[in-house]
Amino acid sequence: MDCYAQASKVRLMGFDIDGVMTDGRLYFGPEGDFCKAFFSRDGLGLKLLAKSGVKLAIITGRDSTIVTQRAANLGIGLVLQGIEDKRAAMASLLARENLSFDQCGYMGDDMIDLPLLKTCGFSVTVPDGHEMVRRHVCYVTRAPAGAGAVREACELILRAQGTWDRVMAPYLA
Repeated sequence: MDCYAQASKVRLMGFDIDGVMTDGRLYFGPEGDFCKAFFSRDGLGLKLLAKSGVKLAIITGRDSTIVTQRAANLGIGLVLQGIEDKRAAMASLLARENLSFDQCGYMGDDMIDLPLLKTCGFSVTVPDGHEMVRRHVCYVTRAPAGAGAVREACELILRAQGTWDRVMAPYLA
């Protein structure tokens, strides 16, 4: 089955943070605090995908109040942080939402993401994702992490599901 067909089945789409929604760099200050930079157009892509009816989730290995704030800003209620076994975390989410792995997608970039990426119906990574990850996913974005990759994945799903025109209509009126 091709990527477009797989994307058409997605009812829940999960995303990693570091190296997917951000460029992967962590900026640490002298007091031990750190920050991350998010791309605003990725955020709109996520909102459009949610508006189409696809549930959104964040499943990330790091635990951060910055992620909690960003998820709240985007209206993402399914946020799992500090997760080592992302496949098991997704299985739990899917059971709660009464969905199967064929109906979910995930976007990750490193080895910790690979078990989930190999199991879900639609898998995506970024151009500089780990080489093993790039070999096992359905789709590698052209846009880089933290600079449009998430938006590209969201738009691919919208087009595959035939919802692109509907979610874009308010902007074109």
